[in-house]
Amino acid sequence: MTRMPGWLGRVGAGLTEMSERLDERRAEVEKEHAGPDVPPEAAAVPAPRPAPPAPRPDPAHAVPWGVRVAAEAGWRLLVLAGTVWVLMRVISAVQLVVFAFVVALLVTALLQPTVARLMRYGMPRGPSTALTAISGFVIIGLLGWFVTWQVMENIDTLSSQIQNGIDDLRNWLLKSPFHVTDKQINQIAKNLREAVGANTDQITSAGLEGVQVVVEALTGILLVFFSTLFLLYDGKRIWEWFLKLVPAAARPGVAGAGPRAWATLTAYVRGTVLVALIDAIFIGLGIYFLDVPMAVPLAVFIFLFSFIPLVGAVASGALAIVVALVTQGVFTALMTLAVVLAVQQIEGHVLQPFILGRAVRVHPLAVVLTVAAGAMVAGVGGAVVAVPLVAVTNTVVGYLRQYSQQAQAAPDPEPEAVETEVPSGEAPENTEGLAHQE
Repeated sequence: MTRMPGWLGRVGAGLTEMSERLDERRAEVEKEHAGPDVPPEAAAVPAPRPAPPAPRPDPAHAVPWGVRVAAEAGWRLLVLAGTVWVLMRVISAVQLVVFAFVVALLVTALLQPTVARLMRYGMPRGPSTALTAISGFVIIGLLGWFVTWQVMENIDTLSSQIQNGIDDLRNWLLKSPFHVTDKQINQIAKNLREAVGANTDQITSAGLEGVQVVVEALTGILLVFFSTLFLLYDGKRIWEWFLKLVPAAARPGVAGAGPRAWATLTAYVRGTVLVALIDAIFIGLGIYFLDVPMAVPLAVFIFLFSFIPLVGAVASGALAIVVALVTQGVFTALMTLAVVLAVQQIEGHVLQPFILGRAVRVHPLAVVLTVAAGAMVAGVGGAVVAVPLVAVTNTVVGYLRQYSQQAQAAPDPEPEAVETEVPSGEAPENTEGLAHQE
């Protein structure tokens, strides 16, 4: 029992001595790694940990402000372009229906004052609408029949005069200082005949497609007639039904923009008809006194072409000049050119500003671009309806901008005053619309 504690004491002393030696050896190794200039106290201090990296900024904040604005505007423009593209595809699929309805709106704007006048004289709405619509379309049909009859009556005389004019032109070219030879003229005529012969299939297919065009034209005329009839008779309720489709928040602005758009359309149609009638009368009288053949049909063509702003006047005037050139000679053609230019100058500087006034405020550059775009999209019909569409859009956008500014400046209305629902059978004062706007 007395020997065990002595043995354990010796073992413990040996372990303590070994531990001290290990500590001394560890201190020497650390001193060697720390370098000669580091004091022993500093060698025992652990090295500080590196600071954690700073968090990365949000990628949206890393993009420059200009790029962010351009991206925001860009995707919105893409959405709008896609919407317009889909809308144009839908319109092109039902182009005949859309064009017929737009023409019916133009005819309604022209005939609606007559319906209102007959109603003021005591005639009921139904008979006055039917009488006005039927009379208007009968007059339009008689004009078309008259032009066709005049052309058919004078086609033989005109053909002979054109042939004589071509012979005169040929002789003038032979004697002109341009040194044109008879062989060159014959070569040009040969090329024309070969071109016609090479395109016989296209000409034949165009003739076959003419039957389809006639069918579509008759369908469009029927659509225009019935649409005009219903717009004249029931335009007010059609406008009220349309207002119910508009969201309630935007309904007051649309209800105020509708009558102003209708007033602009009515002013445009009336002014255009009056200006076209004056052009046709004066140019027709001028070419009649110059002995140009088919003066009356040419005057009717000038009246119809005048519905295409700027471009129509130039085209109809050029047609009259060409007919005068090939039938009566260079002097008559120059006199016809003088008559056309004089009438168009009076129209542009006197008639249009006086008749249309400030109701239709569209810049001439916008008119030219609109007519060109309308012709590219929908042909002659698109060129006819493009300018009134732009004029109405300009009026609507201007009114809605003014209405929005007034709404922002005005104090918030009471909750009871926000109600904009149009009750059935009763319309607000500013939604007279198609049938009652004078």
